[in-house]
Amino acid sequence: MTTQSTTDSAYRRAVTVTVNGKEFTRDVDTRTTLADWLREDLQLVSVHLGCEQGACGCCNVLLDGQSVRSCLMLAVQANGHEVETVESLSADPGNLHPIQEAFHEEHGLQCGFCTPAMVLRTKELLAEQQHRTDEEVRDGISGILCRCTGYQNIVNSVQCAARKLSKQSPAPIAAGAGTGDSPATEGKA
Repeated sequence: MTTQSTTDSAYRRAVTVTVNGKEFTRDVDTRTTLADWLREDLQLVSVHLGCEQGACGCCNVLLDGQSVRSCLMLAVQANGHEVETVESLSADPGNLHPIQEAFHEEHGLQCGFCTPAMVLRTKELLAEQQHRTDEEVRDGISGILCRCTGYQNIVNSVQCAARKLSKQSPAPIAAGAGTGDSPATEGKA
């Protein structure tokens, strides 16, 4: 029995990870994937496991704002980082995030298995650049497999989300705005 408990403790490490804005410090088995830790220990079941080989992308989460396959990453590798799952977007099911609204309105989901990963990838894509062509959107989501939608409704959802988010962003202030000067009259009296 002593040998077994010594062996088990050799595979455990303390990690501190910020998940969906909340810091967690846990003793984690070093062999546990980030996906399993999020699902089993933190009960964040939006992280779906499809292939468990990194091919389908359904387990995507954001690590420091970048998409990662949580089935290929160990939980201990997330130590000191920020992890975001789709649960971070809206704590209240009746108050959806604009990206979630867009997926609902544009029917960008069917069975829902890939949806959390698609929503997070959309968040990442639109944070990088809000205005994208349909081809750029298709390229951006290409690492996440969807067997239901044919992708066009997902592309439509991303474009709808971009429009919704751009309405929330303050308009850029034009040169001379608020001063009474326009670029054509600036400096002339």
